[in-house]
Amino acid sequence: MKILMLSWEYPPNIVGGIARHVEEISWALAKRGDEVHVVTCDFPGAPMEETYNDVHIHRVTPYAPADNFIHWVQQLNAAMRVRADAILREWTSGVNLKQIPPEDGIIIHAHDWLAHFSAAALKHAYHIPLISTIHATEFGRNNGIHSSISHYIHSVEWQLTYESWRVIVCSGFMKGEVEFALQTPSDKIDIIPNGVHAEKFDFPFPPEEAAEFRKQYAAPNEKIIFFVGRMVREKGAHLLIEALPKIREQYHDVKLVIVGGGYRDHLFDLANRMGLSWNIFLTGFIPDDVLLRLYKVIDVAAYPSLYEPFGIVALEAMAAGVPVVVSDSGGLREVVEHDVTGTITWLNNPESLAWGITRVLKDPEHAKWMAMNAGRVVRDYYNWDRIAQETRRIYHRVWSEYQTCPW
Repeated sequence: MKILMLSWEYPPNIVGGIARHVEEISWALAKRGDEVHVVTCDFPGAPMEETYNDVHIHRVTPYAPADNFIHWVQQLNAAMRVRADAILREWTSGVNLKQIPPEDGIIIHAHDWLAHFSAAALKHAYHIPLISTIHATEFGRNNGIHSSISHYIHSVEWQLTYESWRVIVCSGFMKGEVEFALQTPSDKIDIIPNGVHAEKFDFPFPPEEAAEFRKQYAAPNEKIIFFVGRMVREKGAHLLIEALPKIREQYHDVKLVIVGGGYRDHLFDLANRMGLSWNIFLTGFIPDDVLLRLYKVIDVAAYPSLYEPFGIVALEAMAAGVPVVVSDSGGLREVVEHDVTGTITWLNNPESLAWGITRVLKDPEHAKWMAMNAGRVVRDYYNWDRIAQETRRIYHRVWSEYQTCPW
């Protein structure tokens, strides 16, 4: 098939989980023989046009300087539409679309509301089916719609799901949220989980080298509690800081390592107020090669999200063979099976979080057993080959339906 993906972020422009998802699903689809083109925003140092892992990447610069974020999104979409238009024009020139078999069909695939404007315009200009993936909703991120900007974003999310032939979500939790918040019909939604390349953790890392590397983050006697994610309230890094005194009451020698860029002053301030500065290391952004090695030396990964559509960071820790502790939030409770592949704690509860983490630290044999189970689940179920197969099944279904009905 020919697949045109539209996403505002794509590596090396990584803001959240969308960038990694689009990159890895596009690689997996290309590996299966599909022609995949990704149109996305430019990024300093990244080529405007490149082909990597058989995926064709087209980066564009938003038009006139924007007054605000919403205006910037519209300017980006205007540029994305022009670049994508050239691709679709080449694909459709002199072709009777209704006679193309499903294995050669053409699909527009938009990721989240930020790609809606270009995706919908292209759909109507070329009469090509549009599929969308909703990675999160404005309603869920903010526990409701409370401002004019949120109302606007919410309305664009609704428009995107309305314009889409099918809507893909990553978890049963997100299916329920999209049904409720965006009023999307249940039978229009498909659940396909996110995935992870577990093999990226299979690299040589001798014990001596690992021990030397580990010294950058903690003393040899300290157990490392690890968190990686955006420094926003919904990801719950502050809860780990609040839980740390309870953890240290039962397991004194610990170091909390928090990885992620962006605004972190609120976390520094919280650590200072609680007198925990010496027990916390906020690293800021670190490159992938360092992150992969860090996974190899930590003792427990903790993700106490307040809102989490899926929880791909938990998958990565599971793939790395690290015991995971998560909150009972959204998709995390679907990814982690309590006491089998990880530990689930109560939502927004530092005491419960402390219990889960100390349980892992004080019972390493059980923690190792859960981590081994988790690794098997990740490799068997959350692998991109299987996910690409499920995604292609939806593409084929849509193209087959498209051929048998009027536009």
